[in-house]
Amino acid sequence: GLDSVCYGRGFPAPQATTQGGLGVGSPIWDDVRYLSARVRELVSRRKTPPANGGQTDRNVARPDCVKGAQALAYKSGSGFQMRNVIFAINITLDGCCDHTKQVADDETHEYFTQLLRDADLLVYGRKTYQLMVPFWPDVAKNQSMDKASNEFARTFDSLKKIVFSRSLGSAQNEDKKTTIVRTDLRDEILKLKQEPGKNILVGGVDIPSQLIELGLVDEYRFVVGPIVAGEGRRLLEGASLRERLQLKLVESKIFKSGCVALRYLKQ
Repeated sequence: GLDSVCYGRGFPAPQATTQGGLGVGSPIWDDVRYLSARVRELVSRRKTPPANGGQTDRNVARPDCVKGAQALAYKSGSGFQMRNVIFAINITLDGCCDHTKQVADDETHEYFTQLLRDADLLVYGRKTYQLMVPFWPDVAKNQSMDKASNEFARTFDSLKKIVFSRSLGSAQNEDKKTTIVRTDLRDEILKLKQEPGKNILVGGVDIPSQLIELGLVDEYRFVVGPIVAGEGRRLLEGASLRERLQLKLVESKIFKSGCVALRYLKQ
């Protein structure tokens, strides 16, 4: 099955705390890109000679006045945008995300291969990781499947991976591209979002559910298959959201198989 539909191991969700006086998952965090643009505007004004008799606004002239989320966006006056965390998964019409119940044809593999190319980091729980590795790296090495699957495997194998687990001792086959993380999920993802790079792609069920609860998922990619499973684990099963999550549909694509790929952004 595809990596995007495999289960991840549950990792106890930490209580939401504050950083720099700002609640994680608050509207300020959601608007951090706006704040980044605002900081760049202030810095630009700082470089322009003042027209008020040579007096400069202290808050404009002093970058250390930029606090909280604005400080996260302030990078020596240069443009900076936090990395997107994207949750991608295959589901059936009745919300089943069991990987054995999904459509896994060439078009679906090609779709997820492109998602992988737009990312440079994969985040999993233990179960998802062990379902993916060593299966796909072996396919990449031996080129043992069809063209679309082999390309998916090569792309998957080339990416760095982070696995959240307290029980996994080491990466499969001592894979140097994989890092086992036992620290706080929220803190680690926030740190990764602030690092330069491409998208962060999250797979599985439990780890993404916790990131959604924390307000740290920026984009959702659902490939909905024309199947009513009638059984199996459901998407976000057991998740506890503080409020209804309103998403914005920005793209859709119909596959020949009847699957529909939906792309949503967090509002």
